Order: sequence, then structure tokens, then C-alpha cells
Amino acid sequence: MAYTPPYPKPLEKGAKRSLWNLFKRGRRSWLATLYEGSYSGHMSRVRLPGVQLFLVKIPELIKEVLVDKYAVFPKHELSTRVLKPLLGESIFTTNGEVWERQRRMLDPAFGQAKLKDVYALMKGGSDAMIERLDKVEDGAEVDIEMEMTHVTADIILRTILSETLEGDTAKKIFDNFHLFQEKASVMIQMDFFHIPLWLMPHHFFVWKKTGRVIRELLAVPIRKRFEAYQRGEKGEYKDILQSLLETRDPVDGSKYTVDELIDQVAMLFLAGHETSASALSWSLFLLTKCPEIQEKLHEETVRLLGEREPEFKDIPRHKQIRNVFRETMRLYPPVGFLIFRKAVGDQVIKKGKKENLIPDGSPVAVAPWLVHRHRELWENPDEFNPDRFEGGLDKPSCAYIPFGQGPRICIGAAFAMQEAMLILASLTRRYRFEPGPGADPEPISRLTIRSVDGISLRLFRREETKEPGTPYEEMPETPPAGGGEAAKCPFH
Repeated sequence: MAYTPPYPKPLEKGAKRSLWNLFKRGRRSWLATLYEGSYSGHMSRVRLPGVQLFLVKIPELIKEVLVDKYAVFPKHELSTRVLKPLLGESIFTTNGEVWERQRRMLDPAFGQAKLKDVYALMKGGSDAMIERLDKVEDGAEVDIEMEMTHVTADIILRTILSETLEGDTAKKIFDNFHLFQEKASVMIQMDFFHIPLWLMPHHFFVWKKTGRVIRELLAVPIRKRFEAYQRGEKGEYKDILQSLLETRDPVDGSKYTVDELIDQVAMLFLAGHETSASALSWSLFLLTKCPEIQEKLHEETVRLLGEREPEFKDIPRHKQIRNVFRETMRLYPPVGFLIFRKAVGDQVIKKGKKENLIPDGSPVAVAPWLVHRHRELWENPDEFNPDRFEGGLDKPSCAYIPFGQGPRICIGAAFAMQEAMLILASLTRRYRFEPGPGADPEPISRLTIRSVDGISLRLFRREETKEPGTPYEEMPETPPAGGGEAAKCPFH
């Protein structure tokens, strides 16, 4: 029998719709504002103080906004205002020529060659995670959200800066980022409802301070490396920062300044650990609820690897793990509600012969949470079924958008898939997970889709295998699973 994981029960059709009720429900989580009708239809209009928010929900219209007409639907300034204390003027917040230059200069750092170069650094973070978990008593509870946050933050720092994340620095980053994410969600709501900052000064000052603290922690090693590089001391680094230091804009030949590097690394840190931590935490929870699928992952990993260490070329061959992770991102897309755009000039987007007018300056939102559970797009949309991705996803490209879509598709999509598959392979080969005590976790939308009170699981060690693993030449390559531009990556 298929498993339907937890998600907030939609509001009843007769529930009172008012700005006040929308504000109260949305203050805790935007998921709490959804009706059953939110999961169907083509486009919704949400009336906010002084403006209408257009919520685009079907692939044809999403493609127009994110792909075909992306130039006239740039990032909304809300993204800049809310994330600037942490991300500065990074690729996540900029538009136009500034964004185009940043993208040109970042792309080389995330090509297939660079992913292979940083694999050893990535595996070092995964191995450190196993060392931590091996110290846990068999059958004990593990706060898997915290552990996934730790390992993904460690991996992103290793791969970008060749730095590890342990001790007091780790705790300081975790604590500050948790607060930043919480207060950033408040800032979004205040912005939408035109609430003066002086009415909620505590949230404002904590939001600004936590973003600054994280940036300062990241800036120390960046400045040190930048200054050494300027002196001609290039070192033996094979990390992403080295690629960024060496890159030149192919158009004008310019290089990154140190402040630009800090902005981009802060963006990569946020996007590179928080989103992956969210998806990995939900993946492991889902596996505890579907032990037969968990066993399939274990058997696949043992068959492919046996007792040897995983290598870069093993990653694309983990078909079952890939399907589980992709289905997890369908049900719990890390960025569930934060793809905001703005219409520049009056814009018309079409579904067949029907035209939808979006007035100049209007905010436009694409919510992967709604698209991935759309009642007209997916069969049994709320069920966990990794087999949907078996042999490729037979859907329009914008029906599955965990990494966004179009020219602004997530630059780290392939990095995230490689990281997730390595971590899940390492965990399912060595351990068996069971649900923790108490109720199932409750999803909540902040900057990412997280659980209200974390996700605790029980961890059990498996017997070590003595199998040799399957030789590479006996393992056919697994084709990409379809579903858009991100699927061109061999890890998809």
C-alpha cells in the first residue's frame, strides 16, 4: 500500500478569506494558507494590501515566466531585501547585466570537470558524518535534521574553501542561520503586508545581525586566500574558491573583487547546504516509513560497492537512490515558495487561447510545492512513489522544478544531486533507520521546507558486507530521468 507522508491539511472551502486571516495563518507558515483549490487550476490571484500577487501553477504558464519571457519577469526586489543581509549582491539577488556577468563567471566552477575535482573533498565531509554517527549508541535517537545540516554545511565549506566545519564555529553558524531563516520569513510577511519595521524591531535587528555574523565567519578565510592569490601564492587548492579566483569574465576580462567573492560564497553556502539538508532529512524520514524501499537502497548500494570505497564514477549508477531523492524533492521541494518574479510592463501569458494579463510591477510567484502536488498534473500527487521516475519522467519540463527552470535554474543542481546521492549511499549501506517516537514531523515553510520540531530517527548498524561489489564494466550507465534542463546532468 502506498504511503502518504504528512502535509498540512488544506483549509476547507468555506474557511473565511480575509487579509487578517491570511496574515495570521501565514505568520507561522505559508503552507497554512492553502486551500484544496490551491492545488488545481492555472493561476490564482491573491489580494494583498495595495497589490495582487499572481500565483502561476501550470507548466505552460510557468515556462513563459521562467524560460520564454524571463527577461521581462526578473527577480522581485523582495528577494534582494530579504536575503541581502546574508547574500549581498550575489547571483541570487541581482538582475540584468550584473546577473549575466555573475552567471558567466560562476558557470565554470560548476561544470562536470569541477564536480569531479571536488569529489574527494565532498567525500571527506561524508566520511566525517559517518565517524560522528558511529559514535551513536545502536538504536539511539538521532536528530537527523541537525546531522544533515551539519554534513551539508561541512561539505559546502570543504568544497568551496577547503575548510572543515567543527566545534564552536559550526554551532555559531547553525544557531545564527536558524534565526536568520526564521526572521527572514517574518520580513517577507511584513513586506507583503506593508507593516512598518518599527512595529517589530526585534525581528529586524536579529535578522540583520545574524546575516552579518555568518558573512563575517565566511569572510575570514576568503580574504586570507584572496590576499595570498594577489601575492602570487596560488597553493595546491582544487576547490571552488580557487576556480573563482582564477576565472575571468569572457566578455570584458574582469576578475572578482574580494567583496564580490564574499557575496557569491555566502550565496553558495546558503543554497548549497540549507536546501540539501532539507531534502536529505525528508528523504531519510520517508525511508523509515517505507522499509521495503529502504532495503532496496541498501541492496543496491551493497551490490554496486560491496566493501570498497565509493568513487566519483559510482554516483550515476545509484538508480534507486536517485529516484528516491527526486521523489522526495517533488513532495518536499526545498524552496517551496520563494521563486518570486515581477512583471516589467504589462505582460500577457497564455494557456491555449486564454490570455492572462499581469499588470506592470505585479509580483508573480511560482510555488514548486503546489506545482509538484497539482491535482491535474500528477497521479496520486500526495503519495510517496519513487517509481514515477523510473525510466524517465513523462511530464512537461516545468511540471518538476525543484531547482527552478530557465536561465536562472540553480547553478548547483548537479552538485546537490552528487552530494545527496553520495550521502544517501553512505548512510543506507551502513545503517538502518526507524521512525523516532512521537508524531510524524509537521512540514513548515520558512526559506526552505523544514519540520516544525525537527526530525528524530532511530539508527541501527548493519552487518558489514564482505561482497566485492560490481565491476564498472558490468554496470550499464543509467540514463537521465527527464524533467527539464536540470536533467541534463548525469546525476539526475
